[in-house]
Amino acid sequence: GDLEDGEVVYCHPPPGYETTGSDGRIRVCRIVKPVYGMAQAGRRWQRSLFPWLQEWGFTQCASDP
Repeated sequence: GDLEDGEVVYCHPPPGYETTGSDGRIRVCRIVKPVYGMAQAGRRWQRSLFPWLQEWGFTQCASDP
């Protein structure tokens, strides 16, 4: 999947990469494509699946907002 418009996700660099830039600031990595296992993966799956289920006539039960 792709990130939604305006959505920006950052993470720490993987082991073995420089974590400090030449200016002394801590480096982070900007995520371009989401990956399963990320904290946002479940939410992303729900946001893409839910509209499809609604199109097919499914409704969300009150106990599972």
